[in-house]
Amino acid sequence: MNGSVLPEDVLRDAPSFTPRPYELADLELLLSGAYTPLTGFLGREDLATLTRQGRLADGTPWPVPVTLEIPGELARNLDAADPARRTVVLTDLEGAPVAAIEVTDVWQTGENRFGVGGPVQPLGDGGHGPFQRLRRTPAEVSGLLPPGRVLGVIADRPLHRPQLAQIAHAARTLAAHLLILIPVSGPGPDGLPPEALVRSIFAARDRMPPATVVAVPLLTRGDEMRDALLRARVAQSYGVTHVLSTGESLAGAGLRVLVPRELAYDNRDGQWRWRDDIPPRNRRLAMSPAEIDDLLDRGFPLPEWHTPPAVAKELARVRPPRRQRGLVVFFTGLSGSGKSTIARNLADTLRETGERTVTLLDGDIVRRELTAGLGFSKADRDRNVRRIGWVGAEVGRHRGVAVACPIAPYDAARKAARRMAIEAGAGFLLVHVATPLEVCEQRDRKGLYARARAGQLRGMTGVDDPYEEPSDAEMTIDTTTMTVVEAVELVLAYLVENGWVEPKLT
Repeated sequence: MNGSVLPEDVLRDAPSFTPRPYELADLELLLSGAYTPLTGFLGREDLATLTRQGRLADGTPWPVPVTLEIPGELARNLDAADPARRTVVLTDLEGAPVAAIEVTDVWQTGENRFGVGGPVQPLGDGGHGPFQRLRRTPAEVSGLLPPGRVLGVIADRPLHRPQLAQIAHAARTLAAHLLILIPVSGPGPDGLPPEALVRSIFAARDRMPPATVVAVPLLTRGDEMRDALLRARVAQSYGVTHVLSTGESLAGAGLRVLVPRELAYDNRDGQWRWRDDIPPRNRRLAMSPAEIDDLLDRGFPLPEWHTPPAVAKELARVRPPRRQRGLVVFFTGLSGSGKSTIARNLADTLRETGERTVTLLDGDIVRRELTAGLGFSKADRDRNVRRIGWVGAEVGRHRGVAVACPIAPYDAARKAARRMAIEAGAGFLLVHVATPLEVCEQRDRKGLYARARAGQLRGMTGVDDPYEEPSDAEMTIDTTTMTVVEAVELVLAYLVENGWVEPKLT
């Protein structure tokens, strides 16, 4: 049973459930021992004392809730008092068993959502994915570390020369071994995929002191202080004695925190020093993430005084110029607004250039080929848009252009489509075709509005179902008095101005 002590018949009959990505990240840290002393997801008693006092029910300090939610239909069949009915098999996103939770507490958290607490036990043969060899447990890492001080660095961004100089100075001052912890559960703060972040860190290894590198499934939770405390707690479980603060937030949890001085480049001898030790005329400040992104977006090389060539090469590979990067152009608007016509003509124009492959995801075609069987309930409309978003993101991942034009009436589904594109390393352009309802009704090429007004069609967006106007659209177009050619030219002008396509030579 691969380390599990649950009876085989219990596991065989237990229901299975796939947690959300951040819950899977917590699960991996629980199983690895990085969340010691936790052995499972927290129940209500621990959560109540944690909220009031920042401690578990037994008095142990702990920084953040570690929780698991399941749907109501699963929770209602559980019985925490019955050993045969309290086990749930937890699977990864592909459905492979990862762990089993023995539920000791169940409570309602929202509509058809229930929290569950209880210890977890590993199942299966471990994880999979890139750089599994680096996803070591604290017990495995402790056997690799030399005795003495250990300087921990949580590298959630690529390491450029100023960060490398800070790390080298801290390790030398402490006479400490270096332990690099790389968060790998999702894109970092600058949008790099985890595997690209790992490659960029390894590209800088020849500029570091001797180091042990570990990949950990750490995700941010939106609370800067709690995120910092949790990271420090995980670092401590890996044997870190001192942590170098490389971002704006500090960490604690019993560790000594080193806050590095701000360094600058001294053009007299090419060294990085404390900025106040360098005359202003010879001082060059470190580049900001926005400045680095701008150079990459425009296809300019990162300067060698700031970034080691191997790191710059890796970043240029994963973040090519925008004109060579994947892109999702996502039109949204009422039926009859003109979005499909604009999208088709834009796709044709982009195909003529031959710069990248172009995929048109027209609402009607998608309904027929990709989402046949879905109705027009809110849940099914969300599924339809999310499927379009997923396909568009995959097109973008492979550096093509996806042009999508569903009605997409709900803000949450549009945001999900944007998120999927960005996580795939693609750009995302939301175009709101804001043609007024009365104009759309006058056009009514498919007769849908007339049927809806006559009571023959229910759930018509704009009539008896809402359209949530986007507040985050990059472009807004009203086709009331605009031709299709003019609308397409507006979108193309935006794409050219922002570097997504090459300007046409006329």
